[in-house]
Amino acid sequence: MKVLLVEDEPDLGASIQQKLSKERYIVDWVLDGDEAWSYLQNNSNKYTLAIFDWLLPGLSGIELCKHLRLRNNPLPVLILTARDSMEDKVAGLDAGADDYLVKPFGMEELLARLRALQRRVPQFQPQHLEVGNLTLDYGNFAVTCQYPNGETKAITLTKKEFHLLEYLMKHPDVIVTRDQILNHLYTFDTERVSNVIAAQMRLLRRKLSKYGWDSCIETIPCMGYRFNPANAD
Repeated sequence: MKVLLVEDEPDLGASIQQKLSKERYIVDWVLDGDEAWSYLQNNSNKYTLAIFDWLLPGLSGIELCKHLRLRNNPLPVLILTARDSMEDKVAGLDAGADDYLVKPFGMEELLARLRALQRRVPQFQPQHLEVGNLTLDYGNFAVTCQYPNGETKAITLTKKEFHLLEYLMKHPDVIVTRDQILNHLYTFDTERVSNVIAAQMRLLRRKLSKYGWDSCIETIPCMGYRFNPANAD
């Protein structure tokens, strides 16, 4: 299951991301509503669920819900907020939210509410991300390579390798810096050491190189990395 988490409180966002990742959710975490809307416009069909804080920099969680529903997007949305009045709950649900969770809350309740949302929308299934002839399978953390002769091979990746390749594939032909990758893939209290991205990149390339696909990840000196779809064809 792939979740878009929009939460501007760093500690809470990191805790939610870490908990959901342990439960094998794939989590994109962004800190403001404008960036979230950019993600939704470009990747809305990739997400199974969304978690929006009510008060955000840029677009609020309620405004994000309204934008989705105006475009007939059925993505299930859970709103997080400290507002607990009946009027606020009604306003959130009327804006298009599917459920409402008042802060502070326990992580087990959050997981239970996400499971309930999934049961309401059984048509949502794990999705794939395709760029060039590479396909990421969210169900088994594998990348499938299709060769010109029609042959396909699957490479099983670790969760970190999978998320790293996914992030690169979602930003084709764009140079992404080490800090951007670090902030997106790692929580604020784990594994944030100076060489972790370079080490993960080496491991990922080593696996891809066995199948001739490592050239799709380019190193841009003094800048970062770039995923080149032309090298994934």
